[in-house]
Parts: sequence; C-alpha cells; structure tokens
Amino acid sequence: METGFARAGVARDTCLPLRWGRETELTISAVQALDPLLKDGQLRTYRSGFLPQPVVRFTGQRDATGHLKDGFLTSFANVSRVQRIGSLDEYGAVLDDWLTVLSQLGFHARHLSINGELSSWRRRQVAGITLRFRHLDDTLGDIVLLWNTEHPDRMAVDLGSGLERLAWARTQERWHQLIYGRFAGAAPPTTLDAIRTATLLLGHGITPAARGAGGITRRVIGTIDRDAARLGVGALVRDAYGYWSLFGGLRSPWPEIARAIEEEMRL
Repeated sequence: METGFARAGVARDTCLPLRWGRETELTISAVQALDPLLKDGQLRTYRSGFLPQPVVRFTGQRDATGHLKDGFLTSFANVSRVQRIGSLDEYGAVLDDWLTVLSQLGFHARHLSINGELSSWRRRQVAGITLRFRHLDDTLGDIVLLWNTEHPDRMAVDLGSGLERLAWARTQERWHQLIYGRFAGAAPPTTLDAIRTATLLLGHGITPAARGAGGITRRVIGTIDRDAARLGVGALVRDAYGYWSLFGGLRSPWPEIARAIEEEMRL
C-alpha cells in the first residue's frame, strides 16, 4: 500500500502519538492530524500524506452476547490519506489515486462502489461530506471532504480504511484466523482483543492508572479472562508486539509489556 501511494506521489508520514489528550484521551483516527487546519483555522496540519495510524476505539459493533462482530476490533491500523486541498478537483484526484491503489492490491474496479449523500454535515467548527466505498457487500472505509466553517477555503480530505478490514476483504479468510493466526482458538475473543490492545497501549508508554489514558489501559486489561491467561500472556504479547512494531518503534520491549499486564491482572 505504501508503494502504491508513493507511485501517486504521496509520501508516508510518521504516526500521531497514541496518547492524544485533547478532545479524546487516545488517538481514534488519522483525521486528528488535520485539527490545526479544520478546528483552529490555521494553515497547517500535524501530518500530511499516507498515514498508517494505530488507533484505539470502543465503538465496534457487537452481537447480542456483547462480543465484537467480525470485522471489528478495539485496536486496529487506520490507514489513511490526510492532506490539505485547494479545490474539488484535488478531492476527485485523491479518490482516483485510491481506486488505483486498491486495484494494485487486487480489488477489481467492477466490484467497488461508492455511495453517500452530497448534503453536508456540521460538527462545531468543521463541516464535511462523507462518501463510503464498498467492495462487493463489505464497507471498506470512506472519503471525507472537510472544511473549517469560518474559513470554507481551508479544505482537506480524509481517506480512511482499516488495514485489517482490507486484508479480510482481500483474502476472504476467517476473521479471527486472520487477526490472531495460530492463537485464534487459544482464548476467548474478548481476551485476545484485550491483550492485543493492551500491548499497543503499554508499548506507547500508557501504563495503568486510575484515570485518563492510563485508565483506559486498566479497563482493557480488566477484560482479560484470568483462567484463559493462567499460564501467562507472553506468547500473545510477543505476537501482537511484532504487528504493532510495523507502524513505528514501541517504547518498551515485549517481555516488559507482558510483565506489566500480568502484574495488573494480579491486583
């Protein structure tokens, strides 16, 4: 994917910090890189270009038993293209580039569709128009035209999808097997999701605490099934650590993260 964007002249930028601490405790979307432009009306952004951004969200769809449905995770890689634009033509060019990248990944153009409403929405200082793109019956992500309501000429585009969801649509593998590999049946899905997320949080130095971002880490670790993790979490942490390291260096080595999870579980 990085190569596909590079062919279109779009360079990869560094990830945002996972600890956000502004309107949200954690980074929940690569679009937050556009905050200075869209929310403050400034002529700058925090990041621009191709951004494979690890995020943590608790908004994934769940089934009647409370488990995350296939296609949803608490932590995932939000692959995005975020940048300032000067015209609607640039917005169209971004979409065209994305269709080319998807084609290079093996998604046939005749299986792709784009839908949405051209009426704009508004959230405080920001307005936008959202179009969603699908592959066959699966929604892969969206492309959003955004602007500052006080300075409508200060526009940006946020093209976003989930790396794991793209891989799922491309490979047609079973969801849990795709995400957890040989560990797919080693523990309940909630525990696997929690260890994966805790590894990301602790790897970014967000240690358990009573409140704030650290409170989220404590909350996540609290959902781990103690019986399922009776023999330790080292192997699962090591596996998740290798994945999250693809997006940037983590602060702590994986044995320290495993120790921190197990110590928190004993409290």
